[in-house]
Amino acid sequence: MDTINAETVRQALPFDTLIPALRDAFRSDVTVPMRHHHDMANPGSRETTLLLMPAWQAGDKAGVKLVTVAPNNNPSIQGIYLLLDINTGTPELMMDAPALTAKRTAAASALAASYLAPKAANTLLMVGTGALSPELIKAHRSVRDIEQVLIWGRNAEKAQQLAATLTKQGINCQAAAELEPACREADIISVATLSQTPLIQGEWLRAGQHVDLVGAYRPDMREADDEVIHRCELFIDTHQGALKETGDIVIPLKQGLITEADIQADLFDLCQGRHSGRQNEQQLTLFKSVGHALEDLAAAQLVAKAVRG
Repeated sequence: MDTINAETVRQALPFDTLIPALRDAFRSDVTVPMRHHHDMANPGSRETTLLLMPAWQAGDKAGVKLVTVAPNNNPSIQGIYLLLDINTGTPELMMDAPALTAKRTAAASALAASYLAPKAANTLLMVGTGALSPELIKAHRSVRDIEQVLIWGRNAEKAQQLAATLTKQGINCQAAAELEPACREADIISVATLSQTPLIQGEWLRAGQHVDLVGAYRPDMREADDEVIHRCELFIDTHQGALKETGDIVIPLKQGLITEADIQADLFDLCQGRHSGRQNEQQLTLFKSVGHALEDLAAAQLVAKAVRG
């Protein structure tokens, strides 16, 4: 069984190939059981989360991802992805899961943005400076004509370093000193952090923006406050995960601020044409993702195709 390293995974997944592959996956018949989500105690510090995410396509391939999220460690996300042949049960490839996850997560956000972000969006705010942030920036730029990227992080030095790195790659980036004015300026606001309390405030938003929430992977974590949730038309990656796993949806549901009927659509609805996405250029839209195993399987199959020819 071959093992595929992170750099090979990244090179095998350009967004102009990966985003259409995810769109096809959300239109296909893939079996995805509810993922296993276990919080493992670390006395005196934050818990480490263990995620197990299986998926399979009848008569073809199966895959399972094993990932740990450890806020006390750098890198915080580690793991492996195993691709198997269903007919023989043979493990075929093992690959770096963080690289696969970063690519497919960014591609899923961009897939949603292709339906939800304003057509004329040209300014992107990236909130967060972790490994996922440059992938999200590049993914969003692949579906909208982004002319300016603002980057804000609680560590200003990291924001400046990321902006400098991407500028050298030909992307017009600059670090934002303050979050509020950057939020007011941006057409698309993408948030990928490990924050446990809201960063984005609803009073900062204006008509016509699109908010992309990627962090807050546990029910007690939030990246946006109640006013954001109240003001925006809400979209999610899947009902299976988002209604149970992320505080940005779970907490407002429990408080009665929203009901499940307030969720307009998920990626299955958008990709299969049951919902057309953004209705007008004045709408405030929000997409919340928690990740889905069919995204991993689709991406892993692209990696297998790339390395085997």
